[in-house]
Amino acid sequence: MSGKHYKGPEVSCCIKYFIFGFNVIFWFLGIAFFGIGLWAWNEKGVLSNISSITDLGGFDPVWLFLVVGGVMFILGFAGCIGALRENTFLLKFFSVFLGIIFFLELTAGVLAFVFKDWIKDQLYFFINNNIRAYRDDIDLQNLIDFTQEYWQCCGAFGADDWNLNIYFNCTDSNASRERCGVPFSCCTKDPAEDVINTQCGYDARQKPEVDQQIVIYTKGCVPQFEKWLQDNLTIVAGIFIGIALLQIFGICLAQNLVSDIEAVRASW
Repeated sequence: MSGKHYKGPEVSCCIKYFIFGFNVIFWFLGIAFFGIGLWAWNEKGVLSNISSITDLGGFDPVWLFLVVGGVMFILGFAGCIGALRENTFLLKFFSVFLGIIFFLELTAGVLAFVFKDWIKDQLYFFINNNIRAYRDDIDLQNLIDFTQEYWQCCGAFGADDWNLNIYFNCTDSNASRERCGVPFSCCTKDPAEDVINTQCGYDARQKPEVDQQIVIYTKGCVPQFEKWLQDNLTIVAGIFIGIALLQIFGICLAQNLVSDIEAVRASW
């Protein structure tokens, strides 16, 4: 009797546990992002009054955490459990879902390149819509302040865009102390100041344009973003290419594992 045994197709342990380990990280990151989003909503009282979700006129940054966290959780769960349990349905779901995301990113990139002017108009509309809602939500306020400080800009195309906000507009009917001013994040920074002067933007737009340039940023955030994009085009392109390659790599590994599992089951 021969001591040799037939060795049929096997599932690659390296691929299986690599997909499992990689998706465990994604799974926990998704839970963390989603948890932060729910915590932020709870702090703002949204969870106790769901109808208040639609009250904000601008963009609520919490949505970003919830959507990203939800997608990462679903992908991580499908990839992790699919690889561990050798479940071809979950692995196929993982690869198809990842493929759809890759396709949407690719489509968005092409459309952004082709319709640059339309994108710029939409960005202008988006920023101005959020300027109107600046005081309505603390998360939105922090996001706008961070953007203006980081890119050293003010408004979408200039400081006068803050006329859209009921607290900062220059109309005679505006009784706010912030009338004809801008948020502190529009102010030029003095390196010698350790404490942020939150009133530095008061009455800033009542001054002549030459004097405005001394105390506040007068360039808009849309032109500054375009300039930043041009200056860092290589880095941005490298990041997007890296993400795309990771997604393609994940799809290929998942499909390879599915083929191995199906081949093993067919040999039984």
